[in-house]
Amino acid sequence: SERLLLCCLNANEGSLTSTLRTLLFFTALMITLPIGLYFSSKAYIFEGTLGMSNKDSYFYAAIVAVVTVHVVLALFVYVAWNEGTRQWREGKQD
Repeated sequence: SERLLLCCLNANEGSLTSTLRTLLFFTALMITLPIGLYFSSKAYIFEGTLGMSNKDSYFYAAIVAVVTVHVVLALFVYVAWNEGTRQWREGKQD
C-alpha cells in the first residue's frame, strides 16, 4: 500500500514537472520570439531588403509580431492538449 502511494506520487510529480517545463518553455517563446521577430523583420526585411519607410516598416513588423504570438499560442494549445490526452490515456490504463 505504501509502495503504491509512492509510485503514484512520483508519477504525479513527473507529470507536474513536465507540465511546468512546457509552460516555462512557451512563456520564454512568447516573450522572446515576437519581440525578436519584430525588430529583426523591421530592420532587415522591411527596411533593409524591401526598402520601406520607417513608418511602414513599424506597421508590417507589428503584424509579424502579432502573427507570431498567435502561432506560439496555437502551438501551446496543441502541445497541452496532446499532453493532457496522453496522461489521460496512461491513467485510464492503470
